[in-house]
Amino acid sequence: MIEVLIADDHPIVRHGLRSALSDTPDIHVRDEASDGPEVLEKVRIQDFDVILLDLAMPTMNGFDVLKEIMLEKPRSKVLILSTYPEKQYAVRCLKAGALGYLTKESAATELLEAIRRTSQGRKYVTASLAQQLVDEIDVDSQRSPHELLSDREFQVLCLLGQGKSVTEAADALKLSIPTVSTYRARILDKMKLNSTAQLIVYALEHKLIKNP
Repeated sequence: MIEVLIADDHPIVRHGLRSALSDTPDIHVRDEASDGPEVLEKVRIQDFDVILLDLAMPTMNGFDVLKEIMLEKPRSKVLILSTYPEKQYAVRCLKAGALGYLTKESAATELLEAIRRTSQGRKYVTASLAQQLVDEIDVDSQRSPHELLSDREFQVLCLLGQGKSVTEAADALKLSIPTVSTYRARILDKMKLNSTAQLIVYALEHKLIKNP
């Protein structure tokens, strides 16, 4: 039996996932978590065969949760299930230690296959993600400016791209305002942009955030 932890801040999503998995004889939802700290608390005291993790969670975002899990329990098998587009987030998550990445638009059969594969310690990637991974190791491939950012810079970019202020971004990431201001300056420099307004336009054009 594959024991699963569902980590998502929306009760209706957790309920839907639990229902979808309830008819599967080899998969059992052992527990649920609604935010980052709760995920870490449960992972510290229990062992799960698969951690089904959302990226957009309150208090502590899923990407930071993933990194913390990999630091504390590096043998954990994490499968990302997110609304964020695969193109922009999947490779970063795999590099951080996740075994697979699916969007919430994926078919239920694909989710079941991903859970089974990751429970065996095997990576699960879609055909489009496999191509991205090939491009990642192709030294001649052309990268978009945001792909040259560090993980933390990328997080700051996405928050500023949503129209959040430096103060709001600092609060979301649990960083100081001067630190986020420094990240903002680095982002603008690396991406050859001049203002937060241009960051917002860039984030929208490259689908790093949802259109308002």
